[in-house]
Amino acid sequence: MRYDIFLAPEAFEDLHCLTAKMRVEVQGALERYLRHTPTGVGKSRIKRLRGLSHPQFRLRVGADVRVFYDVTETTVQILAIILKSDAEAWLERSGEPDEEGGSV
Repeated sequence: MRYDIFLAPEAFEDLHCLTAKMRVEVQGALERYLRHTPTGVGKSRIKRLRGLSHPQFRLRVGADVRVFYDVTETTVQILAIILKSDAEAWLERSGEPDEEGGSV
């Protein structure tokens, strides 16, 4: 199944703050990993975030960039594209705990 990929306005801004080389790498990773199997966790670059209802997943791009996103039946909504060093702070600020209130 082919998923539509949408960038939230904040994620669009995040993308354009990256260097040109990193933008190309992120765009390639979005196509490669999220277009057909956005929930493909395991030994891949995709991680299901436990304890959060929003965002649901994280994609690791290279050593320094993390992409946080949600998945519906037909779409992938990119919420943020941030540096690894900023990921924990972003999750604390923007993450929504699930009903059980678990940790990440």
